[in-house]
Amino acid sequence: MIVSRLTLRIARTQLLAKKKQTTIAALGVTFGIAMFIFMISVMTGVNALLEDTMLMNTPHIRLYNDVTAVRPSLLEETYGNDTIWPVVRHQRPKQTKRNIKGATMIVSDLRSDPAVIGVSAQVTSQVFYNYGPVQLNGVIAGVDILEEDKLFNLRTKMKYGRLEDLPANRDGLIMGIGLARKLNVNPGDRVTVSTPGGSLQSFKVVGIFKTAVGAVDDQKSYANAESVQKILEEDSRYFTEIQVKLRDVNAANAYGKAVFNQYGYKAEDWETANATILQSFVIRNVMTVIVAGTLLVVAGFGIYNIMNMTIYNKMRDIAILKATGFAGSDVRGIFMTQAIIIGLLGGSLGLIFGYIFSYLTSKAPFDGGDVLSIDTFPVNMDYRFYIMGILFGVVTTALAAYFPSRKASKIDPVNILRG
Repeated sequence: MIVSRLTLRIARTQLLAKKKQTTIAALGVTFGIAMFIFMISVMTGVNALLEDTMLMNTPHIRLYNDVTAVRPSLLEETYGNDTIWPVVRHQRPKQTKRNIKGATMIVSDLRSDPAVIGVSAQVTSQVFYNYGPVQLNGVIAGVDILEEDKLFNLRTKMKYGRLEDLPANRDGLIMGIGLARKLNVNPGDRVTVSTPGGSLQSFKVVGIFKTAVGAVDDQKSYANAESVQKILEEDSRYFTEIQVKLRDVNAANAYGKAVFNQYGYKAEDWETANATILQSFVIRNVMTVIVAGTLLVVAGFGIYNIMNMTIYNKMRDIAILKATGFAGSDVRGIFMTQAIIIGLLGGSLGLIFGYIFSYLTSKAPFDGGDVLSIDTFPVNMDYRFYIMGILFGVVTTALAAYFPSRKASKIDPVNILRG
């Protein structure tokens, strides 16, 4: 469709002559696009925050000794499975250590890999925290806290104290904020930690952290690796797991398989560990697309109705144009031009209002409490949403005008003029 200068002039004249109708049509586009921008920015912002919170507190790969795995016996390793041996059923489980043999060497190898950002060896154990009459079960992780910081950016999660206070105190303890509140302890207090084996040790709380993940903040604390090894009565080579952060988070599954094949220890990637949570993210993203699509469809029908009524009210103008020699394609071109102008005008205003609503929401105070470490509401003002908005505004108004204008271009001007 080629738009002539005369077509443009007529389209502009009709738009200005019916300012009220033009304004209503443009506002229909404006509010449809504005609500689309606002809703999709808020919903994707919340989704991104939850995903980032999970990833920030989860290692990309967790290497550990899976003591529940079925392993061949010494006889099977020596003679194979073809030899017939008597089998004892329902054996009592034997005492098996959970440590990773050669952990120091494995950590050194992984750190030399350019695909790896950081590696942290840990010795973890279920323990009881005792403070006065209060006793709570939880987990203690013996680490090199500065290496742990490379993986999880713990420095930004410290509510009280500093990371450097842990290595400076041999019996120091950095505790999750939920656990500290339940025990009613503050930095400087001493807490007695007991292991399932009956060992006891007093630790000094030197800091409190908050990850915004309840399962971590309510149960976990960090201590120096040698302190936890001592309470477990193990040597300095005893580590129960190795946590790895990669440069490419999407390569975790393949990298985990390679690590398992090389070292023989269970390598659990973050996707496997958080499969249930990831499924909820998929459902949430689908709901976001459905809501955003519904907004666009509703806005599209509104625009169609407005354009349809606009063209219907201009039937006499159409008849006069055709009576003076304008072809049906010329009439269609006039109304298509009007629709594109309305789409550009309304769409541009919609982008502006959508941005204003999103920006004001992003600055609104929001207390995440113990669940989310945020002070303002999460909003994702991605430029792609604005491109989608303006394209939708123009395309929808063009389509909304095409069908009624196509019908109008075929009318008989004599019947219209006769009434």
